[in-house]
Amino acid sequence: MAKERIRIVLCGDNGVGKSSLIACLVKDQFIPNLQDTLPSVTIPRDFSDSPYSPQNTILIDTTNSDLVLLKKELKNADVIWLVYSDHESYERIALYWMMMFRSLGVNLPVILCKNKCDTTSRAIPETANADEDRDTTVEDDEFIPILKAFKEVETCIKCSAKNKLNVNQAFYLCQRAITHPLAPLFDARIGELKPLAISTLKRVFLLCDKDQDGYLNNDEIYALQKKCFGKTMDINELKFLHKTLEDLAASNPKYSGCPLYVEGKGITKLGFLVLNKWYAENGRHETTWGILRAYHYTDSLSISDKVLYPKVDIADTASVELSPMGYRFLVDLFLAYDKDNDGVLNEQELQMLFKTTQGAPKLWSETCFPYSTVVNSQGFITLQGWLAQWSMTTLIDYKTTTEYLVYLGFEKDARLALHVTRPRRQRRRNGVYYRAAVTDRKVFNCYVLGNAHSGKSSLLESFLGRQFSEAYSPSIRPKIAVNSLELKGGKQYYLILQELGEQEPAILENKSKLKEYDVLCLTYDSSDPESFSYLVELIHKYQHLQTLPVVFVALKADLDKQQQRCYIQPDDFTEQLMLEHPLHTSCVWPSSLNELFIKLTEVALEPAKNTPNLTPEVVEDRSKDYWQAALVTGSLVGFVSIFAFTLSKIIRSVRSTPST
Repeated sequence: MAKERIRIVLCGDNGVGKSSLIACLVKDQFIPNLQDTLPSVTIPRDFSDSPYSPQNTILIDTTNSDLVLLKKELKNADVIWLVYSDHESYERIALYWMMMFRSLGVNLPVILCKNKCDTTSRAIPETANADEDRDTTVEDDEFIPILKAFKEVETCIKCSAKNKLNVNQAFYLCQRAITHPLAPLFDARIGELKPLAISTLKRVFLLCDKDQDGYLNNDEIYALQKKCFGKTMDINELKFLHKTLEDLAASNPKYSGCPLYVEGKGITKLGFLVLNKWYAENGRHETTWGILRAYHYTDSLSISDKVLYPKVDIADTASVELSPMGYRFLVDLFLAYDKDNDGVLNEQELQMLFKTTQGAPKLWSETCFPYSTVVNSQGFITLQGWLAQWSMTTLIDYKTTTEYLVYLGFEKDARLALHVTRPRRQRRRNGVYYRAAVTDRKVFNCYVLGNAHSGKSSLLESFLGRQFSEAYSPSIRPKIAVNSLELKGGKQYYLILQELGEQEPAILENKSKLKEYDVLCLTYDSSDPESFSYLVELIHKYQHLQTLPVVFVALKADLDKQQQRCYIQPDDFTEQLMLEHPLHTSCVWPSSLNELFIKLTEVALEPAKNTPNLTPEVVEDRSKDYWQAALVTGSLVGFVSIFAFTLSKIIRSVRSTPST
């Protein structure tokens, strides 16, 4: 996820060696007597050994003599390389430079560089080690106050362009401030990981903890290393991690009673956080970013929208379903969190499953999950219901599916979990347009329409295998039910039944909205003489419904059938529309219900069978032509046979007559 280009602006008092640092970096040697200000230099990726470096890095040299240009460059910068070389220029870091950056509103990472360390005056050292100790003390005295006073300063380093000391390292630190910023991860003022970084790393831990035992064992650490850095980890590196955590636990009393690493089990969640904190404190936060980048996190510690919502080309009237890979992932996920192996996810298991997300999808709460699909007697979702719910989600809003697949740990491109169907085709027969048969769809959407009290809600409940209830509750909000069906030949399909509630008129008036459904289920109460007239008025009011596949259903067929108080009876009306008579079914007749649901699915597969006013396709009877052809052929063969026989008889007669 390297950036294409970053701009590094070098600032500092005149004479501190900014131009010399740039020249040393580019030429790999010290060049004396340079001009005051160098033109901008573009360094390609190949120059740097860092695998995280951007495509191009532009170095901008500046001078104090042109403040207008300096301020312009600062506002266009990505990172500031601030240089000083002596006590006077050091004093101006806090008093002038940092104050100027803040006055300009420039909130950029600053890399503080002490240059000309080859000329720093020192007392005569007794030993080389004493010399190094003095250098360290001087650096601490200078760097620590700046780091504490200004959060913009990410790190400090001493350099020498003359001796080529740490020049490349300083350049890398500038790059790293952009590619692997410390600020989102670590609060240097209090020495702790930031809350958002902690929650992000906890999510990564949960995804890596495949067996969900609360520890990252050796195999899980190896898998994490391979995923994030593309290489394996040897046993010595792993032992170093364990030893580091043991030392951190031993040296910090606040970790007493909270193990960071348990022998034989692995690294705990707290240990994982402490390890990443240690990386940040020791300037190794690119390791943490390597982990976060592998899980698609951006600099703001949010997952990239391009990953959550990848672009999917969907033609008009096409639909989106789960692919076999998507179903396989969801099955494995269900089985992994079904800890008691009872075939359902209870509330605790479901909560754990969604712990790496923001909770169950909003669409699910809007559809009264889990009661929108198949649950057991305790209200816990079954595997059948789990897959049906995701099938519905993908058809209605595939972006929710791709988002949650990423959050739940689908490690490939989320588009591989989707299947985009072919667009519906329109055909014409005798001037009537109808939808052609479909062959590549497995999920179908059905709107259930009908008058109040006709039994729509009970039909949806029965579809999910629930007991019939006499209690009546008017449907104000839309209701939805989704379940799987198996048709002849063992093919499995998913059917979504939607009751529209008070939104019914608005949806029926919206012709584009009706493109989303595959079949209409028009219901009436066969025991209520006032019920069927509602459907007749509906068909006449919304004429465009006559161009769509429909199935008429007479519900409550277990009760006494009533003559409908309508100018036309149901059988006559369906005949007038050139449709089959209404199916008579009841929520207390399971076999009739199954017949209805299969019928709805079959109509969705072959809409022509139930499109109003569509005359049946004429299949020409060619048997008569066959027999006529056979008769002609037989006669011809007979005639030829007779002719041949007669001709041969004449020839024999001529040959037997003596010549004169």
